[in-house]
Amino acid sequence: MTATTTLTLGGLLLALIILTCNLHPWWTGGREPKQLAAFGKGFGASACAAACPGGLLGWAHTRSGTLGNGAGEKTGQALTGTRPAAALTPGQLVGLGTTGAIIVTIAITLTVLAYKQAGKKDRRRIIGGAYVGSVLLLTAGVAGALHWLPSALNGVGDAVAGLFEGAGVL
Repeated sequence: MTATTTLTLGGLLLALIILTCNLHPWWTGGREPKQLAAFGKGFGASACAAACPGGLLGWAHTRSGTLGNGAGEKTGQALTGTRPAAALTPGQLVGLGTTGAIIVTIAITLTVLAYKQAGKKDRRRIIGGAYVGSVLLLTAGVAGALHWLPSALNGVGDAVAGLFEGAGVL
């Protein structure tokens, strides 16, 4: 990764508020998985972007915490009178290769296409999922839980490249 952003408790607060706003209708409704689909698409796309060591996707991921830190700290201070500025232990996904980058690019493309076809509410949910995923993947806990993702992306990319190179066909 070319740069890392340290997430503060304020940034975490903002991400948790957005997560709560997306989970509440699902929890109080029928708890159908399709209610979380749009949010999940955004979260999945941001997880793929978090695996990128640089480029536009890697840059956007590393800067997502900065956006939330200021807004979350102001929100926390305005609502509670405290200043939630303590930094969390940073984390990152490492090991994405060139074949995995192909899969990331396709995943992001599919998310953009889903965004373009979505209605107003689902567009907000996709954006919210992407932001929450990107911010949470700045923490050691979530990045550690998804440490397998770059290897999985590389494996799928290797299989796709092998398919087109004729490896194992007939």
